[in-house]
This record gives sequence, C-alpha cells and structure tokens, in this order.
Amino acid sequence: MPEGVMREAVIDIGAITANVRHLRKLTESQIIAVVKADGYGHGAVRSAAAALEGGATRLAVADVAEALALRRGGIDAPIMAWLHAPGASFVEAASQGIELGISNIEQLLAAAAAASRDQPVSVHLKVETGLARNGIAPADYSVVFAEAARLERLGKLRITGIFSHLSNASAADDRTAVSRFQVALAAAAQQGITPQLRHIAATHAAIDLPESRFDCVRIGLGIYGLSPFPDRSAADLGLRPAMTLRAAVAAVRRVPAGQGVSYGYTHRTATESTLALVPLGYADGVPRAASGKGSVSVGGRRFTVAGRIAMDQFVVDVGETPVAVGDEVVLFGDPTLGVPSADEWGDASGSINYEIVTRIGPRVPRRQVSQ
Repeated sequence: MPEGVMREAVIDIGAITANVRHLRKLTESQIIAVVKADGYGHGAVRSAAAALEGGATRLAVADVAEALALRRGGIDAPIMAWLHAPGASFVEAASQGIELGISNIEQLLAAAAAASRDQPVSVHLKVETGLARNGIAPADYSVVFAEAARLERLGKLRITGIFSHLSNASAADDRTAVSRFQVALAAAAQQGITPQLRHIAATHAAIDLPESRFDCVRIGLGIYGLSPFPDRSAADLGLRPAMTLRAAVAAVRRVPAGQGVSYGYTHRTATESTLALVPLGYADGVPRAASGKGSVSVGGRRFTVAGRIAMDQFVVDVGETPVAVGDEVVLFGDPTLGVPSADEWGDASGSINYEIVTRIGPRVPRRQVSQ
C-alpha cells in the first residue's frame, strides 16, 4: 500500500478497454457502454473514456444528471439516459445533446417541448416486453408511435432507437421478450418509424442469446470484467476485473483464547491468536451481511472476517501468521491472481457482484492505473 493510504479501490482502465474490445469481437456487435451509478462504482468519466477507447460507440446511464456529469467531464460521445422523474424538463439535456429514453406519452411530449427551432431531440422509445417496469405498454403502441412519428415529421424529435430490457430469468423467458420486442418494432414500422438502433440485450443476453443482439448491445457489468453467470467466471468469459478493493492493516493485537471480537462477540478466538484490524466497513460499502463469511487476502493467504463488520472497520483472525501494521489486505480483485472476487463477496452477503462493486462508497479513494 502507498504510504499514508488507509483504503483504496484501484481501477484498471486498461482492463475496461480490453474488456470492451473482447466483447465487441465476441458479440460481433456495436457496443453501448453502460456507465450508470458512477460507472458501477469505477468512476463514470474514466470508465466512459476507457470504454470508448476500446471501441464502444455510445454510452448509457440511468438519468439525465449522470449524463450531464459526463458532459462536464469532457465526454462528447452520444449518451442515452432512460429513467426520469415525473414532470421532468428535458431542456438542459437537449441543449447538451443527451438522448432520452422515452417510456410514455408524457415523456414524449416533454422531449418534443425541449426541442430548439433547428435541433430536434434524439429519443429512444422504450417498450415493455415483460419485465413489468417502465416502458410503453403494448396497448399504447399505436397512440404513442403515431405521435412520435408525427413529432419526428415536424422536426421536434429524431427517433434514434427503440429498446427494451430482458429479465435473464431463463433463455425461454428472454426469447419470449425478444418476440414481443419484434412485435413492437413491427407496430412502430407501421407508423413509419425506422430507428437507427434496436437494442434489448445487456451483458447476459449479448453473450448467450445471439438473436437478441439486433443493431447493438448494452454492456454494463461485462465491461468492468465481471460475469453475469453463476456458473461461468470472468476468466471463463475472457474478461478481467477492473476493480481491486484493498486496505492497509491499521492495528495488530495478540489476544488469548476466548477473546471476543467486534460487536456482539459473534466470534471468539479458539486459541491464542493474532487479530488484524482492517479499516473498511459498511459505510464504505462492505456488506455487513458478510460478517463472519467474507474472505480477504493478507500476505497471499486467505482469511475470513472474524465477527461483525462495523461501520468503519472489521477484524481478521490470522492465527499465527505474521502480520504488521501497513500490510496490504485485498478484499476483492482479479481471482486469477489468487485474491477473492467480487462474486465471492456477493455470495457471502447473499447478494451479487453488481451490488458489491457499485456500493463502494465515496470515502474510498479511486486510484486509476492502466495495466
């Protein structure tokens, strides 16, 4: 660990770039890189730049505020944002060339209202295909598509895309959703809508369901080097994890047998032992649910969290293993290097790797490297 650094997340932007290149080749598709939630915790601007370097042609985020932050960070590639507050104004988004995901007639009209005299607002029409979240309902296709086509003819809108989301519940469920998506595309075509981009697949389907790729795929988890599959690792998919979460041992204590550790004494030492204090806790995004189950690497050896994870710290019982203040503790990173993975922390906390990386908080500095 660098001197004076207590905790950090090391972000390998070279891994993001390499992952995008690999996924482009694997899927033979145009890549929309998803950098919402601050780039899944990796940093939105650096992740966007690295993904574009790898050949992504467009970016996607959840909301307009995230898109505008990318623009302020110097990212000028096309960006789509698809989740909006009721009654939201799209004037600022339109002025910055943000493409808007549209899920209902109200959003469609608000987007058209944000158009300038000589510049239409670019939209992607979101259709509901079975996930039961947002999106234009099949019963509303004829009305919404007709109005969208009319507004496009008036120069208020440019219908850049039509899209949806898949459940990944099963291959059969996803194929059903793809069929529903094709029905929506046909309904749009009947109104004269011919979008440049049709997209429904995220990482899971982009890899496993070729018929879902259409004109492009939206890749989030995969560009950060993580697998969406329970039975295939990142390495199995040819991906490299981009985030390593680590800390420096803050204190070392030799204790007798029977010593209670952390709140509630859910762990007591079986014999005389050495305890190492790790300055990361649930305020930093380390899941409290992984207390007594999450594993870390200290000096190349694996140990399990001893007792409860607290807000700012947790303890590792290292037994007779030599450990000193300042030694590196890796919570997760690239498992091919012998350290735990984000997947393991997801399993330990009853969650998923997506949540493990995105929940790492702002108190943890990000240090960018390129390997």
